[in-house]
Amino acid sequence: MDTISQEIRALAKEKDAVILAHYYVDGAVQDVADYVGDSFYLAKVAKSDPHKTIVFCGVTFMGQSANILSPDKTVLMPDLGAVCPMALMVDADKIKQMREEYEDLAVVCYINSMAEIKALSDVCVTSSNALKIVRSLPNKNIFFIPDGNLGRFVKEECPDKNVILNPGYCHVHTSITAKDVEIAFREHENAEILVHPECTQEVCELADFTGSTKEIIEYAAASNAEEFIVCTESGVLHELKKKAPGKNFYFIGAKQVCPNMKKVTLEKVRNCLLNGTGSITVSDELREAADKPLERMLELGNAKEAPVLV
Repeated sequence: MDTISQEIRALAKEKDAVILAHYYVDGAVQDVADYVGDSFYLAKVAKSDPHKTIVFCGVTFMGQSANILSPDKTVLMPDLGAVCPMALMVDADKIKQMREEYEDLAVVCYINSMAEIKALSDVCVTSSNALKIVRSLPNKNIFFIPDGNLGRFVKEECPDKNVILNPGYCHVHTSITAKDVEIAFREHENAEILVHPECTQEVCELADFTGSTKEIIEYAAASNAEEFIVCTESGVLHELKKKAPGKNFYFIGAKQVCPNMKKVTLEKVRNCLLNGTGSITVSDELREAADKPLERMLELGNAKEAPVLV
């Protein structure tokens, strides 16, 4: 462990802090964290971990979610400028319009969203539990926000539901084209193609497996294949190498990098612990409203068989 990582670990102990890191941040930051995972896993950790301070190495909606679920804890973000653009791609007026237009509507909100949008939703989901939760809802009409690609994936897998899509998108995943994948496959014909559902339909149609970041890692580790073309943010390679050593992973150039996730550096992690900077808070009124769909996500996402709510 290098000097700055040792300093971070010492500060975390001194400040009674737990460090959470998303799979997409830099590998050095993942290595210094106490927990590394996807949004759903980290949301559960943020709620259950006993430490008084949470250092959330990710983008701002993740820190907001941690503060909503654990209002008694201090939540610090190494870089408050690390914002997910997709989280801003839906507004309150659109949600109101859809509620007026459709009876019996459930607003299903991808966790990649800001607190103000969560507060207007019925349940939150992540890419790892979206299918399970949507299938459990009694509502026929589902307005899926903000990501249109993940919403399309849910719509295809849940034909009994009327899933209404929103035109939001992840700029990293939508930058991956079917042509990119086909070129990579010609170069690596024995590779399996692993795709995140935030990718476009054309890319998903080429997949040997489509799933969340966590599911992609688990699939690669369990697969008999030795080579993989990975269609998601390249930060996942750090965990893939740990869980599937000796296997080969191919990414499609520099486009598979989220510049906001990469704003989180070891220096910024150290500084926020040292100085208590980067605090992220949600007002009491907003927290109370946004907590309900998040708690419902944790309830339904943790259920062995998601119950049908009435």
